[in-house]
Amino acid sequence: MWQGPYIPAGGGQEQRSWRSLHSILPTSAANSESRETGIPEFLLEVSIVIFAVVSFLTNLSVLACFTQSAELRSHVPGIFIVNLSFANILLTTINMPATFLGVAQSAKPFGDLLCRTISFAETFITCNSMLSMAALSIDRWIAVVFPLRYSSKMRYRDAFLIVGHSWLLSLTFSLTQLVMDWGGYSPTYASCTVHLDAEEVSQLTAYATFTAVFHCSSFALCLLVLCFAYLKVLSVARSHCKRIDVITVQTLLLLVDLHPSVKERCLAQQKKRRQRAAKKICIFIGSFILCFSPYVITRLLELVPFVHIPRYWGITTKCLIYAKAASDPFVYCLLRHQYRKVLVSVISRVVRKDQYLLSVHSTSSMCDTTDKKSLARIT
Repeated sequence: MWQGPYIPAGGGQEQRSWRSLHSILPTSAANSESRETGIPEFLLEVSIVIFAVVSFLTNLSVLACFTQSAELRSHVPGIFIVNLSFANILLTTINMPATFLGVAQSAKPFGDLLCRTISFAETFITCNSMLSMAALSIDRWIAVVFPLRYSSKMRYRDAFLIVGHSWLLSLTFSLTQLVMDWGGYSPTYASCTVHLDAEEVSQLTAYATFTAVFHCSSFALCLLVLCFAYLKVLSVARSHCKRIDVITVQTLLLLVDLHPSVKERCLAQQKKRRQRAAKKICIFIGSFILCFSPYVITRLLELVPFVHIPRYWGITTKCLIYAKAASDPFVYCLLRHQYRKVLVSVISRVVRKDQYLLSVHSTSSMCDTTDKKSLARIT
């Protein structure tokens, strides 16, 4: 029960009783809510841990492939992939643990200064990752649509300039957020992110403008670039497939003595070739929309005064961004033959080294035991 100073007036007893009831009811409601929502919190915590482990290992594998393969380093798109993997590793090591602690404690996990720093890093990393994906789509568009002029249009200098512009734009938004003091802990997302406190209602217009400009310059712009570039790539790939199909059909008609099973196999390969490009482009664009659009839409709806965002929905949208960081290495790198070949060679080298060290250790231990036995016989 709440205890306060004695008030002799008649209304004082009623005020103390109301305060006592007011202090007891929220506590019991919070305890019942925590008991009811224990399973969703546990599932969110497990999801964050899984995404963090997978993201760290896969993105680190991509960087290891680049350090071990001169062929991969010679390709210009490798600069964009390294930049994307580096951003995902920063997101994994900085923001994912902070969100995990926020979900586990249901409270602010760090102090104000560290929380602002983590919020600054999240804004920079998110914007930089989206711009890296847009740069990869532009590179593919130039390589497919202008194959003869690719070496002159996309050089190392051009790639570094694109990465520099993405860093500059990301730093602009991050520094603006830092100067305006819009970084802090948000209970809706259980993480340190872009957040406007309730006491700063006078800055609502400026904060809403910043949020709209940020998402238009990052998510909307990158989605527009991805759709334009990959749809152009798909149209060119389909035209190439049609030409190959015509040549293949003419060849099959000329080869009268060819076995029917071989003809069926050739036609099946044609169908797979037509579907392969469409599947890849659907994965590129679909994963971007699926993982980023719920968070962006939630952020924009959050600006409306009468809209309330449920806590678990906000955390779920944040987890989808973490899932994107874990899936990027598979979407852009590790499912390709070149990366798999380099990764297998790196793993085999590590395994051979461990086996060699183990054999050396076992040999030295056998020598020690043999020496001990010989000394025992002599004595």
